[in-house]
Amino acid sequence: MAYSSRSPRRGALLAGAVAVLGLLTACGSQDGSAPQKVSGTAGPATEAGGSPATTVSSPAASTPGGTASSAAPKTGTASGGAGSGTKTGTGADSGGKTAATSTRCHTSELRAAVGRNNPGAGQENFPLVLTNKSGRTCTLRGYPGAAFVNASGTQLGPDPKRSSGSPATVTLKPGQSAWAGLTFSNPEISEAKTARPAGLLITPPDERDHLQVAWTAGEVPVGGNSSSVFLTVFSPGTGA
Repeated sequence: MAYSSRSPRRGALLAGAVAVLGLLTACGSQDGSAPQKVSGTAGPATEAGGSPATTVSSPAASTPGGTASSAAPKTGTASGGAGSGTKTGTGADSGGKTAATSTRCHTSELRAAVGRNNPGAGQENFPLVLTNKSGRTCTLRGYPGAAFVNASGTQLGPDPKRSSGSPATVTLKPGQSAWAGLTFSNPEISEAKTARPAGLLITPPDERDHLQVAWTAGEVPVGGNSSSVFLTVFSPGTGA
């Protein structure tokens, strides 16, 4: 009798254990099994915090020399001296319209000269004068290019540097002049290395061709202490 009374109870306990085991097995399959396939379109990737991830595009192609797709405009120099701005002229713009003709003074329309020295405070100061010899009105704007040369045309010393200044357009009617300053420390005071040039090359702003004038003012600094030569922007007149 005792045996038969315990059999139903044991069967109930066994059935309960099987049910609990089945429940645990179901929970484990949700946590550890391979993810189920879900239909639909995936949303964008997100960064920490839930915001959409930023897409980084590849950099634009560069032209040789490391510049952007459009190269910087070229300027005129005299044996490395600096011009002042962008070349202008007759041409078509992006809309197909013809641009206005430039009023810039070209090298062939100018005559160059070096004015009298006006020394002061250990500095030598010379005006570089350009005169309009053409029959039309033209303009100058910015810095000239300049270089000292020997009798064989070889440049003496480094390129001049630009003094700070605000370029302004100088209008030259036929026969009128404009001047830019050329200045350097007196070599006898600075004890710079010197040379005696035979000439000075002067290039008008934004031009490539230069004008050469004889240099008769003695030695100029070409190296060592305080050897820099400086140029100023053009102003109306002759600087006298």
